Amino acid sequence: MRQSERCKRRTSGFTLIELMIVVAVIVVLAMIALPSFIDSVRKGRRSDAFAALTQVQQAQERWRANNPSYNADLTGAVPDGGLGLLDSTASGYYQVSLIDVSATGYTVTASAITGTSQASDSACVKLVLTLQGGNFRYNSVDAGNTVDSSGTSRCWNR
Repeated sequence: MRQSERCKRRTSGFTLIELMIVVAVIVVLAMIALPSFIDSVRKGRRSDAFAALTQVQQAQERWRANNPSYNADLTGAVPDGGLGLLDSTASGYYQVSLIDVSATGYTVTASAITGTSQASDSACVKLVLTLQGGNFRYNSVDAGNTVDSSGTSRCWNR
């Protein structure tokens, strides 16, 4: 083999620099995509809270059809005067509670349970549904305990 033929031969494989560039590109893409993905997962898990709030709303209307006021007992058995619902959502991401129950309304709150990924959903730590005088209000509470009662809360996609 001549000297010129040896120089023309190409070696196969990647250099360390090429590999480092590929790794850097993958890291940058992951840094951009991962937070967006996690935010989408949290947004999807809010549907669990919406379902629980809707269950409470329907149970309250069934109760109110036969009684003079709404029911303050969320978890009690139905024959014993309760609504017969759970105080947490099916997947365990939210705690459900009833407050300000009267003859004309109530407030039901789904609060993200500490230690779950939903507790890091900083803009939507609590989802609040209030019925007062036949009108529903949809509010949310952020991690700083600030109530968004604008009616255009990004937490409630209506």
